[in-house]
Amino acid sequence: MLLLTIVLIPFIFGLLSWQLEQISVFAPRWVALLGVSIVLLISSILWLCQIECFNLLFSKFVIMNQPTSLWQLEYIADWIPRFGINFHLALDGLSLLMLMLSGILGFVAVLGAWNSNVDCHQRSQGLFYLNLLCLLGSGIGAVLSIDMFLFFFFWEITLIPMYFLISEWGYIEFKSKNLRVISATKFFIYAQFSGLCMLVSIVIISYFNYQMNGFWSFDYDTLLQVKLPRNIEYCFMLGFFLSFAIKMPIVPFHSWLPEVHSFSPIMGSVDLVGILLKTSIYGFFRFVLPFCPCAAQDFSLVAMLLGLLNICYGSWMACAQTDIKKIIAYANISHMGLILIAIYSNNHLSYQGAIIHMISCSVSAAGMFMISGQLYERFNTRNITEIGGLWNNINFIPVFSLCFVVAMLGIPGTGNFVGEAIILFGIFQTAPFIAIIAALVSILFSSIYSLILMQKVYYGFPSKIRGFSVNIGFREKLISIVLLMCIFLIGLFPQFILDTSYKTTQYIYMRLQKYDRT
Repeated sequence: MLLLTIVLIPFIFGLLSWQLEQISVFAPRWVALLGVSIVLLISSILWLCQIECFNLLFSKFVIMNQPTSLWQLEYIADWIPRFGINFHLALDGLSLLMLMLSGILGFVAVLGAWNSNVDCHQRSQGLFYLNLLCLLGSGIGAVLSIDMFLFFFFWEITLIPMYFLISEWGYIEFKSKNLRVISATKFFIYAQFSGLCMLVSIVIISYFNYQMNGFWSFDYDTLLQVKLPRNIEYCFMLGFFLSFAIKMPIVPFHSWLPEVHSFSPIMGSVDLVGILLKTSIYGFFRFVLPFCPCAAQDFSLVAMLLGLLNICYGSWMACAQTDIKKIIAYANISHMGLILIAIYSNNHLSYQGAIIHMISCSVSAAGMFMISGQLYERFNTRNITEIGGLWNNINFIPVFSLCFVVAMLGIPGTGNFVGEAIILFGIFQTAPFIAIIAALVSILFSSIYSLILMQKVYYGFPSKIRGFSVNIGFREKLISIVLLMCIFLIGLFPQFILDTSYKTTQYIYMRLQKYDRT
């Protein structure tokens, strides 16, 4: 029941926020904060149960499965028995890390929306928090779903709140609401095509299970035993690959992302980069590699080349942007390229590095989005050519910005450095030439766009904009401090993530080793 509870909490508190706005304009934000705090608390308890000294403390409340089982915690209930569809949730090391990431970024997103100047009228704040928490809840449901139809169900639900966050609460600098609606519609179309590719793949493998065993099932463990013909396995893998490549995103399916980030509120960008996009990486590890070991190995060279294209294109485009949010968006596309290479490297070390890099990039990107929001609240612009010389004119924000930029650069001591280093060491064992190119391009161009961002905003010509507030409140400081603590904790003590994800990544790696490319 604990897994079901953690999925339902965001939806329940979102509905409460919506209804309580009739009582007080302040009630929705406090209810939303309470909801995400409970999610974060439960996630923390589940993670502490991994540590032996804390396991005895929480054993009365959380009963974990035996270490021999892949799933540490499970919940199953009938949903559509005729087609073998169950409400099946399960927790392992990978989904636990995703759950923790969702809890932290959900907490940060609600705090970031506290006094936001986006187009959020007092009478609609409850509906705003309803969409924000539904987005969080659907993301949590996706990473805990073991029934593949249930995974598809939560995957599709994420589109609805994200659409409304973009179209209704986007930035007021875009005077025409039609532009926000067009951007949201573009996102919705891309995401719907992504869902269609996934649904076709799920139906294919479920149909083959029906042909082999005589019953319909969408259960993960059951379908994992289905032996697909080689050509059908390729079709299944390509369907899932397209689905996850669109949402990750991978070039050339990326064009929706920078536009969506430009129009969405800061909180939407945080949840988008930290929850929605990272669910695709989770999907690669959970579905593509275990279900398609032969096809994944044969497709590895193509995927790695696409990863290199992502690194180069994302970095080059980030260097050419003047909008802070677009710089962050293209930098994130570049980081996704390195993670894609790691996923298809057929190397256990790279798998673990990809997970660390995924988490740390989400946190550092969320921090940069929060900084861009704080700058926008003071200058009403995100254009780096219109603001400058702020280092001595505004408190704390330049220091926090420098720390997040250092993290994006992958400087030692940050989580990004640990993730990149582990990935590159792993890739070098299987594809040294690709590892060298990825390292050179990533280091060179990430330095350029990071230095451009810092130079233009904080060391450039003094801004002509006057009358801005130089002080930042406790809430804004707390957001940055929490995110920076996560980045440096991962960078200095990465072993707790490696230990948590080891069993899952080892299982995926061993499953791929059972199949020969021939």
